[in-house]
Amino acid sequence: MTLIQNMSFGGERPLFAQHDLRLENVTITEGESGIKCCRNIEADRCRFIGKYPWWHVNGSLITNCYFEVGSRSAIWYSNDMVIRDCVIDAPKFFREMRGLTLEHVQLNDADETFWRVQNLTIRQVKLHEGTYPFMFSENVDVDGLESDSKYVFQYVRNAVVRNANIVTKDAFWETENVTIYDSVLDGEYLGWHSKNLRLVRCHIAGEQPLCYIDGLVLEDCTFDAACDRAFEESRNIQAEIKGSITNIKNPVSGRIVADAIGSVTIDENILPPANCEIITRES
Repeated sequence: MTLIQNMSFGGERPLFAQHDLRLENVTITEGESGIKCCRNIEADRCRFIGKYPWWHVNGSLITNCYFEVGSRSAIWYSNDMVIRDCVIDAPKFFREMRGLTLEHVQLNDADETFWRVQNLTIRQVKLHEGTYPFMFSENVDVDGLESDSKYVFQYVRNAVVRNANIVTKDAFWETENVTIYDSVLDGEYLGWHSKNLRLVRCHIAGEQPLCYIDGLVLEDCTFDAACDRAFEESRNIQAEIKGSITNIKNPVSGRIVADAIGSVTIDENILPPANCEIITRES
């Protein structure tokens, strides 16, 4: 592996089509496509300033690096990447990729990040600001996530999320085969239009959660007082709720059990078979 240390590269495609290269304390300055169409590239303690610095790269290890605001859309169309202990200040990272692992990474503008990523592993990652991270990604494994980005995990397939603290809006819409463990999910309209959504030991906050779902499992979950009109038009529900829930509205089928239920709304708009069991443990 060729070693390059303590240098700067700028302009158009300065390291185009390089293979088996290790960069240490290297700066990619203003310009475009600093590292493109490459294979087996390592970068440690590097700084990325220009646009699109890391496209079409197969086999990457990026550690202790910093991506400035101007390095937007930095990493696309690249496969088999590990990125550790990095800070990213630019939006629109990680698109159209396969085999991506992030460990101890902070993204300070998570706008439109992680789009169409397959086989994504997240370990102790922080997302700040922006909209629609994780859109259309598949085979996602998360353990340790803090996020205040909006509209997270839309259209995600086959995901497991553990130990997350998510403050958002419209999270987990139109997902399929998603399980969430030991997490705080704070945002309106959680999980709408999803299939096979399972929540285990989670705390749920925000208005109108868990509506229009087919195949919903809750195990030992708790609800904030603001969670009204829950489960509307959801079917095949198996919900075990710890504590109370403020309001349940028009669930279609299944079974909901809680320690206390503030109110239940069943009106003329409920869909057939309209046979969901709603049980209060106190009774």
